[in-house]
Amino acid sequence: MTIPIFYTISDNYTPYAAVSIKSLIDHANDEKDYTITLLVQEITDEHKKALKDLATKNVHINIFHISDEMVQPIHQGEENYLRGQFFTMSIFYRLFIPELFPQYDKCVYLDADTIINEDIAKLYETDIKDNMFASCPDLSIRYMPLLQEYIKECQGILPPEKYINNGVIVFNMKAFRDKKFVDKFYYLMNKYHFDNVDPDQAYMNEICEDKIYHLDKKWDAMPNESIPEIENPKIVHYNLFFKPWHFKDVQYGNYFWNVAKTTKFYDQLKQELASFTDEDRQRARNDLKLMAEKVKHIEQEPYTWAKVKKIEDVRI
Repeated sequence: MTIPIFYTISDNYTPYAAVSIKSLIDHANDEKDYTITLLVQEITDEHKKALKDLATKNVHINIFHISDEMVQPIHQGEENYLRGQFFTMSIFYRLFIPELFPQYDKCVYLDADTIINEDIAKLYETDIKDNMFASCPDLSIRYMPLLQEYIKECQGILPPEKYINNGVIVFNMKAFRDKKFVDKFYYLMNKYHFDNVDPDQAYMNEICEDKIYHLDKKWDAMPNESIPEIENPKIVHYNLFFKPWHFKDVQYGNYFWNVAKTTKFYDQLKQELASFTDEDRQRARNDLKLMAEKVKHIEQEPYTWAKVKKIEDVRI
């Protein structure tokens, strides 16, 4: 039996994905078998080779190309902009994993900006009971008042602490298929055109509300300047804007560089850090503020999740 793990990436995210995969391999159990599949639309042959070359005797790596037909119904309008700033189709790929891989009833999904410090088999083996999926509460926004307001007033999820981050997921793939999650997603997206700062994550939180298993926060430790680092995190997730390849002093940054230096992308990543200027860093901080300020605009939309949930059950 193999343990299926999925990443979804755009081509420019290859260096970070390579570091994440290397960290996963470093903690894999030699007596177990793992299959990593990277979902992409476009990727260069050079990057494809670099990722596949990471494979070992018991960690297999495949590249899977998402078809244009599957993602065609997803509007590229502002309501689906990530963080309210730009459109990237790759964030939606994870929603289709259960449909695309019917041979699996369970899997692990990881964002490419993660570092794995524990055997991923232990996460896969978590008993999530009859829930749709398992993830951790989103600690990256816990102390941001406007984003807490977004969860309460726009998403209608109370308390806001139960709102999860979907950068680390244990999928109950059979339940996603049986409950026809993708059909529900397409229906809601095309009927209401919800404006979200986190489109893919919002749909998973809303459609699966109260059918989500909450993992221990050590499985998705995220930089947050308002709280101390979590000791001995099992997975570090460089969520939002503060990436170690852009900020020298980001929380948990040492975990990334300790692995990065063992990959072929180390020099490229160090150069990216050196080239990221103080002006770039200030722009990243401003972007975080702009994302939060979009909440006031979303609250005035005719259809928000909170408003629609008063007239229609959006859940599976």
